[in-house]
Amino acid sequence: MSTITIRGAVKKYGNTTVIPDLNAEIKSGELFTLLGPSGCGKTTLLRMIAGFNSIEGGDICFNETRINDMDPSRRNIGMVFQNYAIFPNMTVRENVAFGLKNRKMPKEKIQAETDKYLALMQISQYADRMPNQLSGGQQQRIALARALVISPDVLLMDEPLSNLDAKLRLEMRQVIRHTQKSVGITTVYVTHDQEEAMAISDTIAVMKDGVIQHVGTPKDIYQRPKNVFVATFIGRTNILPARLEKGVLIFASGCRVEMESLRDAPDQTVQCSIRPEEFVIGANEGEGVRGTVKEFTYLGLNTHYFVDTEDGQTVEIVEESSVDDELQPGQKVLLQVKKHKINVFTQDGSRNLVRSDSYER
Repeated sequence: MSTITIRGAVKKYGNTTVIPDLNAEIKSGELFTLLGPSGCGKTTLLRMIAGFNSIEGGDICFNETRINDMDPSRRNIGMVFQNYAIFPNMTVRENVAFGLKNRKMPKEKIQAETDKYLALMQISQYADRMPNQLSGGQQQRIALARALVISPDVLLMDEPLSNLDAKLRLEMRQVIRHTQKSVGITTVYVTHDQEEAMAISDTIAVMKDGVIQHVGTPKDIYQRPKNVFVATFIGRTNILPARLEKGVLIFASGCRVEMESLRDAPDQTVQCSIRPEEFVIGANEGEGVRGTVKEFTYLGLNTHYFVDTEDGQTVEIVEESSVDDELQPGQKVLLQVKKHKINVFTQDGSRNLVRSDSYER
């Protein structure tokens, strides 16, 4: 296992800078996910770690070894790709054993290690079949077994589940998470799927335009995102403008919410992130935001409501589905907020005032 340290990494294509100055520390044995929209630089960074892309500045180290100019074959990495990249003319066993044969290991060692990883990935019964006789999920298990059997220091995974259907993706998430923890290998995982990242990761780095916006646990990133981009990219949220005065949020509707944690913050115009589940539809009296139900979607466990507020906003609210009738379009409601869950950002959206590290920059 290796710790991966990235210091001031730069990637350019001609005069275009894709990654300007990136720093990250990936701990030994953790599953670290690069998450972001298409074109944000996450696969580019993964390929820099693998040695498939050049590095125009900075350093990448495995433990204390600088690998910038090291040939990919000498980095001792395993890779799992989006399209499986398994050999169609080889059996499942031959695919898994391929890397060991290339390293000219003894036949007994090849046999033992191949059997071990076929069993770990639960594909021993398919060992003598050809890949085209197996499902997409089974083929991805072959690819994962082949990547792990060589005992790599680092496992790199590039959108490995994007070609699978929804049910198989859920199944393979659990396989990858369980396998990674069983083997204890340092893993860098690339995806644009937020739910996938939340489900499998120890640590997530959210990227935009080649810059890491927030590194943290799934819980930290969801509950206390560092900026508006992270808040809107991870999950669903409502962004509402407000005025912060002496620690009190004053919304356009006139609703006031006291924020004890912001009593010492300067008065300013802010943006507030309120996730759908953080609204409460209360009795139609008292303090809150008044509105009218526009429409709703019943999804079994939860019902999603869209409410037009009196100040012209449309907000989404998620409530546990009731055995009684749902609220109907046109019905008047009062929305109250779980104030300890609100995230308050500067007017430009660059900083979360509620985070304890918000004044460190």
